[in-house]
Amino acid sequence: MEKEKLGVIFGGMSTENEVSVISAQSILQNLDKSKYEIFPIYIGKDGTWYKVQNYVAQRKLGEEILEKEKIQNVIDYLKDLDILFPVLHGLYGEDGSIQGLFELLKKPYVGCKILASSVGMDKVYTKIIFEKAGLKQAKYEYIRKYKEQYIYVNKNFKEEILSLKETVKKITNNLTFPMFVKPSNSGSSVGINKAKNEEELEQCIKYAAQFDHKILIEQGIIGKEVECAVLGNEEVVASTVGEIKPAEEFYSYDAKYKNKESKVIIPANISKEILEEIRKQAIRAFKAIDGKGLSRVDFFVEEKTNQIYINEINTLPGFTNISMYPKLFEASGIPYTQLLNKIIELSKENP
Repeated sequence: MEKEKLGVIFGGMSTENEVSVISAQSILQNLDKSKYEIFPIYIGKDGTWYKVQNYVAQRKLGEEILEKEKIQNVIDYLKDLDILFPVLHGLYGEDGSIQGLFELLKKPYVGCKILASSVGMDKVYTKIIFEKAGLKQAKYEYIRKYKEQYIYVNKNFKEEILSLKETVKKITNNLTFPMFVKPSNSGSSVGINKAKNEEELEQCIKYAAQFDHKILIEQGIIGKEVECAVLGNEEVVASTVGEIKPAEEFYSYDAKYKNKESKVIIPANISKEILEEIRKQAIRAFKAIDGKGLSRVDFFVEEKTNQIYINEINTLPGFTNISMYPKLFEASGIPYTQLLNKIIELSKENP
């Protein structure tokens, strides 16, 4: 049987370039070599596309890829492949941008389509969809950076241009500390900080604005942080639920990828009833954004009430050797290579 030509695309121009490289390394090592002829493709931080020669080389986070050759005509190179597997996190890779390119090339590709990718990447608009789907969420506020001021956007999308101090006053009228401040379009917890008072809130907003002009402020929830993986197109299955035990105050970028003291518990230390409800809600969230292929859905279980709050959805979750998505399905009876085969097969189904 002739092998299918599989292009594995990683790196990218987002702040998550380095995490993407480590995810791709794990995928490339675990792909079924009897089924696919593998073409590793690296996109540099400047947007240059390269063929990668030694794709099984072990790399540390941030280590430069040296064995690469520039692709002269990207469109022609992609047209010669059978299936495209984007392992791209963040802007330009997870937000519908590259998915649009694949659609124009009429190539099957792994993961969510344009709409689900763009909505899933934008935390503010994800929340609007989740509200419509009846999923319980933490209270939140939405602002946009505008020159030296901020635009405060209320629940009816009425806007006010305010100073930073005026913006903070508006937010604290509606939310209580602690709060989490997040760039609306960013992943791997890049740009996210926890604010415990007004002064910290000001600093966190200014910091988040370096990564995106749209900023989400959420009321903090004290409880367990749990995650559930989903797989499928129309017939969607959910994994068991895993619990995050961050080594730091919250699951920041450093806590995820640099601090080895961060731990995961699979299955999560929650009741069977809560676990099953989270699995149902994960599928509902995935369907609500019109997800395809795969996603990881993150929740909180409040300590005092056991209430479930959806946090966000990741349409191209991490695939590093410590990432939750493959670990959750492995614990649910689908080993890594088999999981990759299923994800790739799903890409061939007609929408």
